[in-house]
Amino acid sequence: MRPSYDSPHRKHSMDVFGEDEELFRTPPRISWKKYGYIQVIMGPMFSGKTTELLRRVKRYSIATYKSCLVKYKNDTRYDQDNIATHDKELANAISCTKLADIYDQLKENQVIGIDEGQFMEDLVEFCEKLANEGKIVIVACLDGTFQRKSFAPIPHLIPLAESVIKLKAVCMKCYADASFTKRTVESQKVELIGGADKYMAVCRACYFEV
Repeated sequence: MRPSYDSPHRKHSMDVFGEDEELFRTPPRISWKKYGYIQVIMGPMFSGKTTELLRRVKRYSIATYKSCLVKYKNDTRYDQDNIATHDKELANAISCTKLADIYDQLKENQVIGIDEGQFMEDLVEFCEKLANEGKIVIVACLDGTFQRKSFAPIPHLIPLAESVIKLKAVCMKCYADASFTKRTVESQKVELIGGADKYMAVCRACYFEV
């Protein structure tokens, strides 16, 4: 039972805390600001990154979170206006090349899913801004180029994220786990958007095969 302020316990407590009765009665209040967080889903092509992004955003939508999806404007492989998986699963999305350009459309949402994040010019600063405003930001992205070099924004985003996973694909040559993307056409451009017509998921051994 909590002692009343007229009990002997009160005198002992006041001896400890002094005569400041308000301090004794009211513990210090801590002000908490609501923050969001960043989730990163990365891996090679054909590892199911977009599928996992759509699954997570749909789950939040079922839980009545207001959600939206963002796609890279220049990615029109399967659909001009929607996010599309390699299995042709479609979802409505806002298209852009720079996230700041669509901030007014995003700020009313609680959950924001970003596909092909490696191509977004302002990915790092914008994800940080949204998370600090209380948003849940989920980014699906390639972790490396066809040369196994990092995409510029991704190594800078990872230290800011609360959750990071790397998915694996199936090697299209030997069917082992695949962690890398191999380009099958002649081009040295970093940004060369395509699907199975230009790329394949490969394991370490098959990556180095000619």
